[in-house]
Parts: sequence; C-alpha cells; structure tokens
Amino acid sequence: MLRPIFSIAAVFLAGAAHAAASDCVVNPSIVVGVGGTVPGLLEEVLIDRGDIVKKGQILARLNANTELSTIDLMSEQAANTSEIEAQQTRYQLALNRMDRSKRLAGLNVASRDAVEEAIAQMEVSKRELALAETRKRILELELARAKTVLGQKVILSPIDGIVMERKLYAGEYLDQDGQLATIAQLDPLSVEAFVADTEYSKFSVGLAVRVTVSEPRDEVHVGTVQVIDRVLDAASRTFGVRIMLPNAGSRLPAGQRCKVEFDAKSN
Repeated sequence: MLRPIFSIAAVFLAGAAHAAASDCVVNPSIVVGVGGTVPGLLEEVLIDRGDIVKKGQILARLNANTELSTIDLMSEQAANTSEIEAQQTRYQLALNRMDRSKRLAGLNVASRDAVEEAIAQMEVSKRELALAETRKRILELELARAKTVLGQKVILSPIDGIVMERKLYAGEYLDQDGQLATIAQLDPLSVEAFVADTEYSKFSVGLAVRVTVSEPRDEVHVGTVQVIDRVLDAASRTFGVRIMLPNAGSRLPAGQRCKVEFDAKSN
C-alpha cells in the first residue's frame, strides 16, 4: 500500500511579519511497504538494502512448484482438440444423413418418420459439438486463471525508488499481511515546512520556492508548493506547507533538514 510521508515538526518562527524563510525537512515523496498478493515460501529474494529499483522490477519469487504443475496439466488439456474433431465428424455425418433422407423423401422412397429421425440426430450432434467447444473454452479460461495465480507468486516493485529495508530472505515464509521490504521514492522529494500564520494569505498551490539543502552543503534547488494546510496550529501560530522538489537520479538524500525561502505574493 502506498502512503505519502508527512513528517510533523513543530517549528517556531520568530521573524518579522513578512519573513519568507522557514526551516524544513526533506522526506521521500512515497514510502511503500512491499508485500505479496498471496502468502508463501520465498524461493528467492533479488534485492537488498540500498538497491535502486524500477517500477515493475522483480523483487522476489515465491515457491510455485504446484502452480507450474497445474499449468502443465491444463496446457495439455486446453491444447487437445480430439473431442471437438470427433464431434465435428459426427455432426457432418448426421448432416449428410439428414440431406439424403430429405432427398429420398422427395422421391417417395423414405418415410416422413425417417426424415424426422435424421433431423433429430443432426440436432443432437450439433449440440454435442457445441458442448465440446464450450468445454475447450472453459479449459482455456482455467489455464489463463492458473497463469494469473502463477503471476501472483512474483513480487514486483510498485514504484521507482531505493530499498530502505529488506525484512525477509529466501527460505522464509511471507505471511498474507507480511512485508518483504520497504521502498522509498526519492524523485520527487517531499519537503515539509511550517510557516508563520501571518503569511497564510500570501501562498498558493503552484508557488515556486527555493530550497537550500544541508547535503550537498548549501545547494539551492527550486520546488513547487503542492499542499497548504487549511488548519492552522494555534499553539505555534504556524501552518504546514508541502513542497515537491524534483530530484533527478535520486541525487539528493532524504531525511535531511533544509531551509525554504518563499517569494510570497502580496495581497
């Protein structure tokens, strides 16, 4: 399950009413606790702490011997066309008999009862062919479902990011609600700042801001205001602001303190 990281830091701002600088904290934009769709024994785990992963990358595989055997069996059954071919032959034979009976009846050689019996046999053969075709389609659907179940034995990364923590290893059991690893998305970064409430009316979503990070030391980057809290903190007389900060290549580390300067618009 994906959840935004929203660090709560009580920051007291003791500047003038029009001060535009605030302390802030740099966080990952998303942190994911990665688990499995189904529980099972881990066959292999392909990641470790600190690894950079891409969305859709295979992180681990659960043991799937039973599912593979089921797919082999269903593949043979779904590929078998013998029953359909046999029913097609019977249907064609019944169809030919019906046509002959009708021609003979037209020559007054065959009775009406013989024609009706031939028609009935043709209809029965036609329905048996339809049933055989339905059974084959059902086998094909069951095979597709078995392949879907097999796919659930593979755990994929839901985001681009970096592995913060690896919790399980090959040979361990992954529970239904268990987690294999924790992955953080570092591009973009989420910067959380608390600003004096006197500045509230001067901010808007989309406002450009300057973020000075601690590491690399005193580098200045440009971010964009994404969220402005609508509930002020009466105790500290501040409100929270979330800023999205691009971080191509995940160059900037998360978890560091920073300073934000707002070019706040005036009323």
